[in-house]
Amino acid sequence: MTSVTREDIVRGLAENREAPNGSARNTHAEALAGAAEASGDPVLFREALDNLINAYVFSSESPKILVPFARLLQEYDKDPSAFSEGDAHSLFWQFKWVATAISDSPDVPLESATGWLEEMERRYRTAGYSERPVREAELWLAHAIGEDERAERAFERWQAADHDTMSDCRACERGGQGQYAVLHGDDAEALDIWKPVLEGDLTCAEEPHRVLATSLLPLLRLGRTDEARSHHVRGYRLARGNDSLLPAVGRHIEFCALTGNESRGLEILAEHAPYVGPLANVDDQLAFHGGLLVLLRRLEQLGHGTLPAVPYEGIPRTVSELHGILYAEALDIARRFDARNGTSRVSDRFLARVTREPLVDALPLGVRGAALPQAVPGPAASAEPTAPAAPAAPAAGFDELVERARNARDLGHPGADALWGEVALRLDAHPAPDPLAVADLADHRALAAARSGAEEAPELLTAVRDEYRALGRAERAALAELRLASFAAQSGAAPARIRELLGAAVRAAEALDPAEPLRARRIAHAELSVIRVESYLRSVEAEATDGHDHDHGRGDLAAELTSFVAAYEDTAADLVAEAEEMLARIALSQGDPDRSVALLAGAAARAVTAGRPWQAVDLLVLSAGLLMSLERTEEAERAARAGLEHAAEVTDLQMHGVVRLALANALLVNGEAAETAEHALAASHWFDQAGLTADGGAQARLLLARAYAQDGRAAEAAEVLQSALPDLLVHGDQQVVFVREFLGDLLRRLHEPRSAAEQYLLAAEVTKDWEDPRPQASLAQLAADTLSDAGLAMEAIAAYERSLELHRLTGDTPVAEVRILRSLAWLGLREKVTAEAVAGARGRMAEAGALLEAASAADPGSPELRSELAQTWHQLAQVLDRHVTANVPSSEDWEDWEERENGEDEGNEAPALSDAEVDALRLEEIELWNRAARIYAELGPDHLRDRFQCLNNAAWTEQERGDAEAGALRISALVDEVRALPEGEVPDWVLPNAERLIGQLRA
Repeated sequence: MTSVTREDIVRGLAENREAPNGSARNTHAEALAGAAEASGDPVLFREALDNLINAYVFSSESPKILVPFARLLQEYDKDPSAFSEGDAHSLFWQFKWVATAISDSPDVPLESATGWLEEMERRYRTAGYSERPVREAELWLAHAIGEDERAERAFERWQAADHDTMSDCRACERGGQGQYAVLHGDDAEALDIWKPVLEGDLTCAEEPHRVLATSLLPLLRLGRTDEARSHHVRGYRLARGNDSLLPAVGRHIEFCALTGNESRGLEILAEHAPYVGPLANVDDQLAFHGGLLVLLRRLEQLGHGTLPAVPYEGIPRTVSELHGILYAEALDIARRFDARNGTSRVSDRFLARVTREPLVDALPLGVRGAALPQAVPGPAASAEPTAPAAPAAPAAGFDELVERARNARDLGHPGADALWGEVALRLDAHPAPDPLAVADLADHRALAAARSGAEEAPELLTAVRDEYRALGRAERAALAELRLASFAAQSGAAPARIRELLGAAVRAAEALDPAEPLRARRIAHAELSVIRVESYLRSVEAEATDGHDHDHGRGDLAAELTSFVAAYEDTAADLVAEAEEMLARIALSQGDPDRSVALLAGAAARAVTAGRPWQAVDLLVLSAGLLMSLERTEEAERAARAGLEHAAEVTDLQMHGVVRLALANALLVNGEAAETAEHALAASHWFDQAGLTADGGAQARLLLARAYAQDGRAAEAAEVLQSALPDLLVHGDQQVVFVREFLGDLLRRLHEPRSAAEQYLLAAEVTKDWEDPRPQASLAQLAADTLSDAGLAMEAIAAYERSLELHRLTGDTPVAEVRILRSLAWLGLREKVTAEAVAGARGRMAEAGALLEAASAADPGSPELRSELAQTWHQLAQVLDRHVTANVPSSEDWEDWEERENGEDEGNEAPALSDAEVDALRLEEIELWNRAARIYAELGPDHLRDRFQCLNNAAWTEQERGDAEAGALRISALVDEVRALPEGEVPDWVLPNAERLIGQLRA
């Protein structure tokens, strides 16, 4: 860069300051420093050194600041007067970074580290700065070398010293104080210290980023898992990809490893693969890789040692290989620190960290994560409820186990499968198994085959039927007959064959001994099956006859089911509940959701009465969905809550997700955001466990993101939504548009306008072929707003123009058109406030005013249109004021102004306004503000603040014209009007502000 000009270096420094932190910025800063030194310009060289130090410190190469800082300090010692007050302050501020860099560099001898600290103390004292930063630096050095008493004294002196301009920001200080508490084993004290940072009261460029990560394990150790989850989700979003925050990223990876989220830990590791290797800052390397080692060790424990991890120095590595490499390197760094410090403290803490065991079994995070290749067990502790298991098999004998399994089977209990599984395990070891137990187990296996549609099911069911007959268990044989018929219908057998099997089943039930306690139930079961299957067969036959199913035989089916309910409501409540569910579905198909809801409620109540609460869960979930569609949201919430209560014994993981999702839906509409998040989070966990991450899991995450957003937790909402985005984008255009717009809104709230605009534009692209252009117009307008916020004026103008074109196609959105026109007016003034630009803005504002006046003529009673018209006149006055301000210099700018007047500054246009033109513009401004104020007055007290603002602007413009009294009288008239209002209708702020303004104008 020896041939570059001074202007090139100045421009390069400006660009480098705005560049993302990292090695690329550092390399460019190094080149600029070399070029500045070669230029021989000492001022430019000092500026380049300062820039290089700042680049290094906010990267993983912070120890490199020592050389450029020493050079800059030499420049200061040669001629302190060459440093401005700001330059000198920056130099002394960098002393703190140097102290940290030296302490964090094991190759810097302890004597040198102590010497730098003493030099820092001497220079701060000479310069008149507080000792506060010096004592903080001493604390961490003393702690590292094991001088705990000295560290405690330094801590106390740090806290006692005065704050001044050289002190770290309050957020950073709190971070260090809390970390010191953690090192002393006081997690609760640390969290109390960090509270203002964690709650956003104290922030800076790297806080709460660091504290969010540092707080994770203290929160887990205290059992505050909900907070830990939140801190991880929003904290990782802040730390992701930031060179100087690699230790924080390592803490997030460690957190995942200790909470059953190993797959997410691997994803974070993959995102930071470029940093998996030797780093210039070995202290950061030890901290970052320490977190990685916790994860890699945990994966090895779970049997994933051969799983691909990330490359190391370009070579692919498995989990075990990477663990071995990083462990050796990190331990070597720790021992280098120990050798320098004369203590084993660093190694001891490193070894304790990398051998930590999980603190909870499974802590659902809400964000989507890919599953590990194989199911793995976890430790005993758990922060979340697990799916209820089957009734525990007793330690008693085999016969009692079989009896429990039979009872569960007869009740239809969800735990029956697990109990029969236990029976199967014990059967082979039983010396003389009961033939009936063998038959019952065969019956269970045959039923499982029938449910799965296995080809061998009829053969198995027939064998079971025959075995039961041989054992004299006719009531069980009759049930097997019914299952044969049901399987035939399920597998699409010929109607004649199905009817033949049904007939056999009915006869078998009716032939049971009248003294058989189950005879009535078997008959009822057979009758209900006949009703259900015959309805299906009639439908099939009708379609085969004339190609139509007419009403699907719903009328006949409803009559048959109604008769069944009347016949058996006192003797077979659970079967009657099934019949009522079928009646509810018929009512729904006939357009009678209210009757459907009533039938479902009755069916659920019967199931509970029959001692089968699990049977009510699906009924209540369906009822909750119907009630939501009827906007009976409080009833929907009650139904879903009842469903969740009755799901205690359900073992189907998907059903646990479904019932919680139903409750979360109702809660969100009812404004219960926090509880919505709780159930949506649990729903996503159950769907994931059921292997339905991309289906129910995606919908649960969408609901979770909406709950977080409603609760003011935008960062967590965005992180959850972005993680589920690939799954959500395959569920139809309507959902795609909703999700992308929602994500855009969240990103906008997080002050990420470029990313927000991208989402709005992607959503608009989906809608471009829709018949209604309004969605595309609105999305284009949102994109334009965010592009404008991002400073991308040309892109914003293009998006506004497209949105305006689309809005005009409908002709029914004047307010949207007006707002676009006003935005275009202001964008035209963003680069330069020239006469041409002002004319363009004036034209846009006039067009907006004309559009509103026309709309108001058609709808004279619309307060929205009148308010927008007032706002348009208000903004036009501001445009004119901008024109005047840009062409009339302040006293400080008068010298520059004269240069422009004399043509010495060719980069700017000479002013185009004479005194008369300025006065004419000010008069027009006053008239526009008066016009807007009159409209606001018509609109009433709700617009008093807008009206006051217009009158305030007009009054000060009067003052600029030399007639302050006219402005004061204008405000006085408002005061008289306000005082005449009834007591209690006058906002507290009006009179004090108005009277103060009058006094200022007359002063």
